[in-house]
Amino acid sequence: MAEVKKAAAEKTAAKSAAVPAADTKEEVKEVKEAPKAETTKKKPGRKPGTKKAAEKKTAAKTTQVKETAVKTAGRKPAVKATVEIQFAGNTHTPEELVQSAKDIWEYDLHRAPADFKTVELYVKPEDNKVYYVINKGSENEVNGDFNF
Repeated sequence: MAEVKKAAAEKTAAKSAAVPAADTKEEVKEVKEAPKAETTKKKPGRKPGTKKAAEKKTAAKTTQVKETAVKTAGRKPAVKATVEIQFAGNTHTPEELVQSAKDIWEYDLHRAPADFKTVELYVKPEDNKVYYVINKGSENEVNGDFNF
C-alpha cells in the first residue's frame, strides 16, 4: 500500500509540475505576441512588407545614379550646335522649315495637327525649294514642296 500511495503522490507531483510549465509557456507566448501587436501598426493604404521593398528600390536607384555619374564624369559636355541655311541673302533654320511643313499640313492640307508624326525635309537652295515627306511609310504619307 505504501507503494500505491507513493505512486499516487508522484503522479500528483508530476501533474502539478506539468501545469506550471504549461502556464509558463503561455506567459512566454503572451509576452512575445504583445510586442508584435505594438510594432505592426498598419498605416492606411500600405501593405505589410512594402517598406523593405521600397528600401531596395531606393538603393537600386541610388546605385544606378552613381553608376551614371561615374560614366559621364569623364566625358566632355555635349556640343550645342546651331544650323542656319544661307543662300542668296536668305537665312533659315531647320526649326523654321519644320514649322513651315506643319503649317502646310494644318492650313493648306486641312489635316489635324495631332496626325503630324514625322517629317523629312530636303533643301535644294539652287531652286529655292524645300521638298518634304510627311508621315513617311504610313497611310497618311504626303509629299510636296514649298519655297523658302
